[in-house]
Amino acid sequence: MNQKKFNHKKKFGQHFLLNEKIILQIVESIDYKKDSQIIEIGPGLGALTKHIVKKCNPIIIEIDSSAIELIKKNISKDITIIHGDFLKINLNPILKKKNIIIGNFPYNISTQIIFKILEHKNKIQTVIGMFQKEVSERICSSPGSKKYGITSVLVQAYYNTKILFNVDRENFFPKPKVESTVIKLTRNKTRKINCDESVFISLVKQSFNLRRKKLKNSLKSVLLNFEKIDLDLLNKRAEDLSVEEFIKLTNLITKNES
Repeated sequence: MNQKKFNHKKKFGQHFLLNEKIILQIVESIDYKKDSQIIEIGPGLGALTKHIVKKCNPIIIEIDSSAIELIKKNISKDITIIHGDFLKINLNPILKKKNIIIGNFPYNISTQIIFKILEHKNKIQTVIGMFQKEVSERICSSPGSKKYGITSVLVQAYYNTKILFNVDRENFFPKPKVESTVIKLTRNKTRKINCDESVFISLVKQSFNLRRKKLKNSLKSVLLNFEKIDLDLLNKRAEDLSVEEFIKLTNLITKNES
């Protein structure tokens, strides 16, 4: 396929990976088993798809009708393709017990893709994705890092994260303005965190909204019984708390409110 002749629609925010060696590296990172289902998001020209079909019959989710036509013509007309926006599609009828999500994700919606995956975390075992380098670092950062934030905590509550490799922007068409990174998320053993999940999410978001302040200041509006809560936690900043400490703080707050 001649990528430069493809009717690329900039509104979809996609950059097509051209380097075959990197494409194979991504595909080889898939831990595919017979009871797994691979779902590829935004296949574009099918750079990954043409190798994935050698493993199984994947489900493809693609918003661009011209890309779908090319995949049917050049890879397989029998491939299972859902024409639509991943962020708007109801995944419940699609997901099996064990699902692997893979994709060179459009950078403008990559964080939204991650949050939708989290909504279905108990059916999505693995995520292998190409992200803007900065977003990848936010997802995978540890406590104490300036890049550690909301996405880091919410993802790491349920997934083990790993940076696989960086990809120079020269390997794409059109060439992006940023560097890219491939990461892998693997579902951990936590089926349900040991606290009220909705309170946990709200607490994490509020804590990082004022990330430079100590938690006793950034969380004033939710600390109804300040004196009963662990001061060791409250004297820290959000970026210093581990997932486990955010869970502990959530439980302390909900207990003191009751």
